[in-house]
Amino acid sequence: MSDVVLIAVNNDDIASTNQAKFLLQNHQWSECDDVESQPAFAIGNVRMWFLPERILWEDHLDQRWYDATKETVREVIFPSRHAAVSGKPCLTLHPIGVPHHPLGEEPPFGGRSGFAPPPNPRIGPWWRLLHQKWEQNSIPDFSLSLEVTHHGPILDVPALFIEVGSTEPYWPNEEAAQLLSEVIAEGLGLKDGSLNECWSSRHIGEPVLVTLGGGHYAPKANKLGLENNVWIGHMLANHSLPFGSQDDPGILWKQSIDAALASTQKAFPGGVIVCNVEKKSFKGWQRQLIYSHLESIGVEVVRTNAFLEMVKGCHEVQ
Repeated sequence: MSDVVLIAVNNDDIASTNQAKFLLQNHQWSECDDVESQPAFAIGNVRMWFLPERILWEDHLDQRWYDATKETVREVIFPSRHAAVSGKPCLTLHPIGVPHHPLGEEPPFGGRSGFAPPPNPRIGPWWRLLHQKWEQNSIPDFSLSLEVTHHGPILDVPALFIEVGSTEPYWPNEEAAQLLSEVIAEGLGLKDGSLNECWSSRHIGEPVLVTLGGGHYAPKANKLGLENNVWIGHMLANHSLPFGSQDDPGILWKQSIDAALASTQKAFPGGVIVCNVEKKSFKGWQRQLIYSHLESIGVEVVRTNAFLEMVKGCHEVQ
């Protein structure tokens, strides 16, 4: 039996159920037996599962689906709403996890402290696909952005959130939901019923970008992710790299980097994980600690142009 992609829908979230509605309307799904007494649907190797609420705390969906169906989940897609203090209408994509959170403390928005699920390799390709769809049919007042790694739930397989934001008046927007549903459908190959592969053995040796520093909306990844053939792993904002003082910097910044790198490597087996550091986000001593740590574990720090040359070089060889 082939592995499946799981789309996890939050019944308590209009932005999530709207995306699911358009997916169900526009493609030939079959109804499955309920899973944990909740509705489920199938098309090809893709499954859609409706969950009641509190999606950030719906941990281990991959294992729970397997326990109920004996189907192995290879990745999870979360259609969702996005909440932001700015209130600006926005469509977003992001990986999940709380790698910076102190061990032993419970994170406020789900996840496990010091851990990040593998970032879904589709983030880069879907970011470019979202922009293509946007050029064909942009939505007034909305903008597009990646977001950095944040919140739960806990999973062992690659995950991404695809979201309508940023406040309650915008969450029900059906144009936004339809556009994101088209990204999901095209990105997963729902039209012909065959699962579109993303990262595979033919990509071994290609660079995968992890970004360190910057704000919540991942400015460096936003830009680099639009370039062809760029793979994006975890993105850690400044607040996910907490330092103490110069005399006692603490361990949370290092814990966060190590968890993000290990998780990204798991998502991209055979990939060459590299880091881009947003220099202006850090004090000199903080940058030096980051550089020294990355050197000690054999992870290259790359500037923008050097990274793009690495990407280009891999594809010229092919």
